[in-house]
Amino acid sequence: MAHELPSPGNGRALEAPELTFVLPALNEASTIEACLDWCMEGLRDAGITGEVLIVDSSSDATAQLALAKGARVLRTERPGLGQAYIESLPFIRGRFVVMGDCDCTYDFRALAPFVEAFRQGAEFVMGSRFKGSIEPGAMPAHHRYFGTPLTTWILNRMFRSRFSDIHCGMRGITLAALKRMRITSSSWEYASEMVVKSVHMGLVTAEVPVHFYKDREGRLSHHRRTGWWSPWAAGWINLKAMFTYGADFFLIKPGLLLLGTGLLLTLPLAAGPVTAGPITFSIFWMLLGITLTVLGLQSLFIGLLGRIFFDYRRKRIHRWGRIFQYTRMTLVSMALFLTGFVLDAAFMKLYVSRGFMLSMALERRVIHGALFGLFLMVLGFMLFAFTLILNAYLLSQRSRVHDPEEVL
Repeated sequence: MAHELPSPGNGRALEAPELTFVLPALNEASTIEACLDWCMEGLRDAGITGEVLIVDSSSDATAQLALAKGARVLRTERPGLGQAYIESLPFIRGRFVVMGDCDCTYDFRALAPFVEAFRQGAEFVMGSRFKGSIEPGAMPAHHRYFGTPLTTWILNRMFRSRFSDIHCGMRGITLAALKRMRITSSSWEYASEMVVKSVHMGLVTAEVPVHFYKDREGRLSHHRRTGWWSPWAAGWINLKAMFTYGADFFLIKPGLLLLGTGLLLTLPLAAGPVTAGPITFSIFWMLLGITLTVLGLQSLFIGLLGRIFFDYRRKRIHRWGRIFQYTRMTLVSMALFLTGFVLDAAFMKLYVSRGFMLSMALERRVIHGALFGLFLMVLGFMLFAFTLILNAYLLSQRSRVHDPEEVL
């Protein structure tokens, strides 16, 4: 559990700051004082009242130096960038929040563009090193020309966004939006989680240029401290965050494609084989069509659930709730299931009367219909199951609205 360290007096002088810097720190004694000077200069130049909240998990003198410079210090034993932002939330007093590293790689003196964007109505202000400046040696080549551009491109394609630097550590967000966002990632993947959730939430977003500097002489970045694999691990967990929060991207459109293809194969063959030129589409083509249809429908249903789970604006959940209204969809499911049952019952009656023997004539007459009956029964059950899950989720959301612990 995080706790705030006692201040020598000047850290609490400002009781109603408009902006709070939230800066995680892990053994940054060599840079913390200069970083705090930059923060104060940035606040003065931007013409805004503010404070600095250091979230410290250091074993060196970072906390003491920060307190002496007038910062508030939140002590936590659980390291991690995302974890620092999670634990700082109850202690933030400013209406606007600016995040970043306290290693003097981000120039907090250039705070004015963030403040201007906030005052123009932005709820999420993303810094961009590529639109600003990158000091030679500040970013390894595989970060600058491969990792960051690639993951940024992937996120933009998945979520139809237009960010230029999703891994920039200097970013701003309103306190109200940060509370609604409910960050859960404890490590590097918080960066992607924040960006993705800003899209899901429909936040008013701006992107401003920032200046990025190389590490000061004698300081090793946290990636270098951890080992050569650290950037790759960070990239992997960021991709995991993107794919998890964007699961519908991989499911809905591919599911619709599989569903459409499967129905094109299945429906014409429900009454028997179809010959087109030299090709006869018979039972095996129908089995392929049924398989594709079931896979497609399952992907579509799971993708819709994934999309609804992250519907912060609650527009999609109400729309799909109206479409998959319980009584209507239950009746449709029952109709599909019973129609399929009747088709299969007719097949079984004939099959038993023939002494449990099949023939080509029997195949042409009823086997296609029997397969189509099984297909309808499966579709009916899948539709009913999805309707149940969706309506159960709707009920859970309604109950949470009335739960005092869920109201921020």
